[in-house]
Amino acid sequence: MPNVTPQYLERRPNLPLARAWVAIEANDLTEIPLLGRVSAGVPIEACPEVGSIQVPTSMVRRNTYALRVRGDSMVDCNIFDGDVIIIERRESAENGETAVVMINDQEVTLKKLYIEKSGVRLQPANERMAPIFLRNDDIQVIGLVMGVVRQTELAA
Repeated sequence: MPNVTPQYLERRPNLPLARAWVAIEANDLTEIPLLGRVSAGVPIEACPEVGSIQVPTSMVRRNTYALRVRGDSMVDCNIFDGDVIIIERRESAENGETAVVMINDQEVTLKKLYIEKSGVRLQPANERMAPIFLRNDDIQVIGLVMGVVRQTELAA
């Protein structure tokens, strides 16, 4: 069985998300809650889970948690199916930020958020997938992506 080790990617500020990731060392680890899954694709029902994950202390802010990604709508932002994303709990996002969004208090999804005249556009970072258009009242931002934990296989 191959040896699996996590790779930690931290978001550098003020860069497009596709180029914002820098690999960091895992010298000092802190445990944060792993609260379930988020869809990078069609929104899925919010199903909280209880768990935890060790991440570099430098990735931890005041209200930090983690979610496991399911789907491939964010591949152009270097976020892949199976990755664990590190989220800073926030209730708002700037135009173009990658956010975890709750839709109608039921479903969650991971998308780039754009505020438009007619409402909100949740834009996938995958040209093969269509955006989701909603009214402002239909969504709630629940966090912003600050880091990624990716499991990588090492040759034995």
